[in-house]
Amino acid sequence: MSSEAPPAVPTILVVDDTDANLRLLTAMLRDNGYKVRPVSSGEMALRVIEAKAPDLVLLDINMPEMDGYEVCRRLKADPRWRDIPVLFISALTDTADKVRAFQAGGVDYVGKPFQFEEVAARVRTHLELRRKELALEANLARLQELEQQRDTLTHMIAHDMRSPLLAVQVSVDLLGDAIPQGDAESALLLATAKRGAAQVVEMVSQMLDVSRLESGKLELKREPTDLAELARESIGTLRALAAARTLGLDAPAPVPAEADRDLLRRVVVNLLANAIKFTPPAGTITVAVHLADGRPRLAVTDDGPGIPPDQHDRIFEKFGQTAAGARRGGSGLGLTFCKMAVEAHGGTIGFDSALGHGTTFWFSLPPP
Repeated sequence: MSSEAPPAVPTILVVDDTDANLRLLTAMLRDNGYKVRPVSSGEMALRVIEAKAPDLVLLDINMPEMDGYEVCRRLKADPRWRDIPVLFISALTDTADKVRAFQAGGVDYVGKPFQFEEVAARVRTHLELRRKELALEANLARLQELEQQRDTLTHMIAHDMRSPLLAVQVSVDLLGDAIPQGDAESALLLATAKRGAAQVVEMVSQMLDVSRLESGKLELKREPTDLAELARESIGTLRALAAARTLGLDAPAPVPAEADRDLLRRVVVNLLANAIKFTPPAGTITVAVHLADGRPRLAVTDDGPGIPPDQHDRIFEKFGQTAAGARRGGSGLGLTFCKMAVEAHGGTIGFDSALGHGTTFWFSLPPP
């Protein structure tokens, strides 16, 4: 047995200063199952709407004191009522009059004398359009609520994971002292454990930082920073992860920037790690740092497979990954973090990619 409430009967406000038209439209609409509120002036219409907004307005144009154009303009100027569909019914048939009605915010126009079948069809159409619009708005609000719940849960989990993960990372580092000299197998296992622990800690840090950036709670610690030196340090950090791949740096001179050094270093490391992930063994990755139009700019170029055009829109989305990225694992937050961190500095981030020709991720910062 269904517990759903029956759908509400739509309410239509009919505004016309001609009594005969008002009675006729009211009777016909009620016969079609609608609730009807008839009024004979624009002022009365606004008072009725203020008391209880209708689902649709049928509005005459030529009325004393306040014409239909003005009534419609006032409706559309108020955020409470601007989405109510307004259908004009008027004896004015010039194109200029119709254009003026649409400019005022009307969604349709019916000429007088009218055929009720036409009026009824247009009323049904616009009520259905409005119903679907409201349903979409409700679904969007629900999706936003679910996304907020997911983000809150993600933040809580990441926050609770960070301390034990850091303890694991420190313990793994300490284990290195217990490995006998020359025990290559144990050293290899330890190195693998170190990389894995570092990657998980970084993923958790990204989740927390994305959450703080979204809420505006991550305060930047700006200081003079050489972007070229930052790139050099980041390459050194990831050189072991690159294995047989070549990591090159094109930075002929210091590139000064005013930035949160630690946050920006993590951006560069993220972009480099992403390039390493998609570059084949023996491939080449180049980091170029220079001034472009007076702005510090860093670009990471790989010779990987490139990003399919149909996946370009998802690159910086939260938890958005390309098909190849999903196969290689990861949180789907690395590039989201990069985008938010760069934009928090007032900078711009983007990429250029073509299938079979590699990818370049770049960002630029405001002049120091």
